[in-house]
Amino acid sequence: MLVDKKPDVCVIGLGYIGLPTAAAIARSGCRVLGVDVNASVVDTINRGEIHIEEVDLDGLVQGVVSRGMLRASTMIEPADVFVIAVPTPFDGSHAPDISYVMNAATNIAAALKHGDMVILESTSPVGTTERVRDHIGKLRPDLRIPGITGDTPDIAIAYCPERVLPGRILEELTNNDRSIGGITPRCARKALTFYKRFVRGACVTTDAPSAEMTKLVENAFRDVNIAFANELSMIADQIGLDVWEVIRLANRHPRVNILQPGPGVGGHCIAVDPWFIIHSAPELSPLIRTARNVNDGKIEHVITRARALILENPGMKVGCMGLTFKANIDDFRESPALKIAAILANQFGDRIQIIEPYAAHLPSAFNGSGAKLIDIDQALQDCGMLITLVDHDSFKAIPLAERASKIVYDVRGIWPDQPQNTAPLPLRLVS
Repeated sequence: MLVDKKPDVCVIGLGYIGLPTAAAIARSGCRVLGVDVNASVVDTINRGEIHIEEVDLDGLVQGVVSRGMLRASTMIEPADVFVIAVPTPFDGSHAPDISYVMNAATNIAAALKHGDMVILESTSPVGTTERVRDHIGKLRPDLRIPGITGDTPDIAIAYCPERVLPGRILEELTNNDRSIGGITPRCARKALTFYKRFVRGACVTTDAPSAEMTKLVENAFRDVNIAFANELSMIADQIGLDVWEVIRLANRHPRVNILQPGPGVGGHCIAVDPWFIIHSAPELSPLIRTARNVNDGKIEHVITRARALILENPGMKVGCMGLTFKANIDDFRESPALKIAAILANQFGDRIQIIEPYAAHLPSAFNGSGAKLIDIDQALQDCGMLITLVDHDSFKAIPLAERASKIVYDVRGIWPDQPQNTAPLPLRLVS
């Protein structure tokens, strides 16, 4: 009788994706080593604690660490499966930076043995998995590398991006479908067997470049649709319409589903990944580039309108509500709310008060500005103006009686009952 030997797994990168992934794999019965360059993160996890905010993650990490199924280190150790979950940012010209991925591949190469598998999960430009393969091949000429050797390869290499929503990462890691792209079909099948250990959703195999492009296309699709909503909001501002009402009515059409506008687009995925497509084919991606420009331009639109309101009300305290890139999480990556609030704080100093329930202190962008981090109760007491930048549940719960007298610039549309006649400008205070 064949005995199912659960592989030992090494997850490189213990951030918003890497740590939940490592914990989910450990829950399936595999022993997992999580690797991160930040010693503080490593120490926190080895205590059974977490350094990020995510629903149910604290209990899961505590459980798998206490059972000896998950531990963390700053050094890679031998394993059967290596999962790369490191950042892939872009530079000042929006060119993708895969140096973290390639550094991880360098470290993995030294630990590889016959039968191992390397899986890249980091969102990456098309061709990155093949570059990882080639890099490992150069560092380990003693190994037969898939897609290069004509013989049966010694290792497997595949690409499998996550599809998760912050705030629901553990649920979606388990239940969402996965696209698994192998360097060869044999690699894809081996990766499929691994993912079926902890993923209930459908796992569909393909080639690595197609899986890489699929991830980028998913986020570019979202970006284009958000850009349409944000562009509508700016047009509505100019001609004096309530964009929330227009969208509500338009969405009654059976084939129309317009998204909700906001102050821009944030997070490490939607605000970043479309640039990878643009960079690969700049002459053929005008729509994707325009969407990126519209969503980044919405930040300037909000700043302009907020600045006008503040200047019309000299001396009034202004509460900027929210800094995270989306509601009910502690993730500030590429956050348009943070950018807007920081620019206003650096112009208007201590008139700006920040309300962010998911922050213990203000980010460095506010250093020297004079802005203060306060709670909701103090904001409602001290601030005559409120600018809603994030739709946290705690903000939505503020009743009309506590804000009816305020000047409100509701960028997120969280208070449809807010009186609009409190505005000193001849503009509808909706975005």
